[in-house]
Amino acid sequence: MKEITAKEVQQRIENGEKLNLIDVREVDEVQAGHIPDIMHIPLGLLEFRMHELDKAKPYIMVCRSGGRSGQATQYLQGYGFDVTNMAGGMLSWEGKVE
Repeated sequence: MKEITAKEVQQRIENGEKLNLIDVREVDEVQAGHIPDIMHIPLGLLEFRMHELDKAKPYIMVCRSGGRSGQATQYLQGYGFDVTNMAGGMLSWEGKVE
């Protein structure tokens, strides 16, 4: 499974890179604070909303600590998606939040 640190994600965003971030936390967690411009798909709904994703795009999966996003990464990889887990999740995030 591919992984990226929260710091690397933050640096890429600050450098103007457009990343495809998917937050798999629950609604209340995302409302409490999330990385700007994320797509929100709770982990439990991922299999039902997979059709919204494009296999030609790379995705970075985000959750609170990296566990659920790791599950999501492995799940989507199994279906041929290019996905990377943000290790440490939002607990490691020091960038801007909405």
